[in-house]
Amino acid sequence: MGKTHSKLSSEQLTELQSTTSFERKEIQQWYKGFLKDCPSGEINRADFKGIYKQFFPFGDPSRFADYIFDVFDRNRNGTIDFKEFLQALSITSRGTSDEKLKWAFELYDIDSDGYITKDEMMKIVDAIYRMVGSMVQLPEDEDTPEKRVDKIFGLMDANQDGKIDMREFKEGSHQDPLIMQALNLYDGLV
Repeated sequence: MGKTHSKLSSEQLTELQSTTSFERKEIQQWYKGFLKDCPSGEINRADFKGIYKQFFPFGDPSRFADYIFDVFDRNRNGTIDFKEFLQALSITSRGTSDEKLKWAFELYDIDSDGYITKDEMMKIVDAIYRMVGSMVQLPEDEDTPEKRVDKIFGLMDANQDGKIDMREFKEGSHQDPLIMQALNLYDGLV
């Protein structure tokens, strides 16, 4: 969307209004900024990692940025276009709790099989810990990725089958204030 156009068509604006929580004027402003930063109309993986590095200069956000990129890149073509960007931004900044939980579940479910395994969660949590580096002081029972994953699985894996489905993820997330706080981190920012 917008690869060769400096303005969105009326049809594109209408579609984005119906698939995001943004008003027409906001969409136009986001698009203008997106094209300024990404004149090609797309963000590739390397540029996306560079953006994350600006926000997390004291850690290594590259692996986490890779996982986020994969969730943004809905059509799996190796780039994020404006539509994909705005839809993800809409969910993370203005979505309902259920929309945010579904988005987060997709992030953790790396192989998209409908379950989060301990290995998948470990990859994401380890990437988060590497990204934030020493910027965050964690409680002793969560000061390593392994401890955090064990704690989350203890809370969420209700049937103790070694994997978390969407229902378990939703129910468990509502019991963990840190997860709900992280899901609402961007509320009201855009």
